[in-house]
Amino acid sequence: MTDRNIEACEPVDISDEDIYEAMKDISGYLDITPGDFKEVYLKAYRHAVLRLTRSVRVIEVMTRDVAAVFGDTPLKDVASIMAANNVSGVPVIDVEGKVIGVVSEKDLLSVMGGGSAKTFMEVIAQCLKGRSCLAVPVIEKVAGDIMSSPAVTVKKETTVMEVAGLFTQRGINRVPVVDANGRMVGIVSRGDIVRSSCFGGGA
Repeated sequence: MTDRNIEACEPVDISDEDIYEAMKDISGYLDITPGDFKEVYLKAYRHAVLRLTRSVRVIEVMTRDVAAVFGDTPLKDVASIMAANNVSGVPVIDVEGKVIGVVSEKDLLSVMGGGSAKTFMEVIAQCLKGRSCLAVPVIEKVAGDIMSSPAVTVKKETTVMEVAGLFTQRGINRVPVVDANGRMVGIVSRGDIVRSSCFGGGA
């Protein structure tokens, strides 16, 4: 869990007036300044978020209904599935449901742009300039031809904090969740991680 994720859940702005009103709601005498009150509150909030994040497991926040493709799925269908589900990557599974790879938007851009394009607009620019426009040959390819393999996966028992560290380390945005036999049971994304830190997860 990064400070960025924690800060995204913290109050954007707490005024002194807010603090005074909150202190008035507490019966009895408080020997504490508004500044002290705010500092204690934010530190307590941060500790609470970290505690929840360390205890929340992937199975509690993952998406169970996952868009996936097979190794022999044509890339045109892979792209359509990704577009229809508004995702930037899909797991590639075998007939037993085991994750064998992942096809990402980056993989598609790389193969369509000859390895040099990093954005969709770069691919378009290259095509319009008549250089390295590989869209037509790509139509003949399948997911297994361009997928990243072996896939990075996590288990249901993995904690949200461990997944957040994995995202940072590998520079990825989502990871398939597998059972003890390697079969996919869900997927967890950066959005799932942020939501879990804000709301404490939930099965």
